[in-house]
Amino acid sequence: MANTRRSSIRGTVPRGAPTRAPKARPELREPEDIADPTKPRARIDYTLQRRSALHAFFNGGALNSDVCDADPYLLRAAQNHGEPLAAPCPICGSPEFVTVTYVYGDELGPYAGRVRQTHELAQMAPKFGEFHVYVVEVCGKCHWNFLITTYVLGDGVPRRALPTPRDLLK
Repeated sequence: MANTRRSSIRGTVPRGAPTRAPKARPELREPEDIADPTKPRARIDYTLQRRSALHAFFNGGALNSDVCDADPYLLRAAQNHGEPLAAPCPICGSPEFVTVTYVYGDELGPYAGRVRQTHELAQMAPKFGEFHVYVVEVCGKCHWNFLITTYVLGDGVPRRALPTPRDLLK
């Protein structure tokens, strides 16, 4: 029978006893051979769905509230971190038309789901094995928003997730 000696002081653990069971570390996947980590791969373009949504809106098949429903957090990200587009908004014609780029991935740890500028993606690609990029177009005036494209960046070498800093609010 294993040593099941308990401490006489409630809430303490005897010396030498493990305080917690060690966490099982997930196995990393096999590395991929990637020639250029900054070149997008597994790209999905949503241009046809966008065109269909605009057609439905302008031909009476959709309401303004159906297509102009941007989340307040997306609008705030667009206002503070958006990258201007050359074309005006397809709904209202406003020049306040920007793209917002989000990054997601297991290797990013607590930094997944953050907004990044396009030039930052090239710097991130060699540092991570794989992360997904989502580009959303947003109008700050009429609140039109649409996912334009998604793709994967990274060098293909799997890494463990970044640790959560102690000062990061939960």
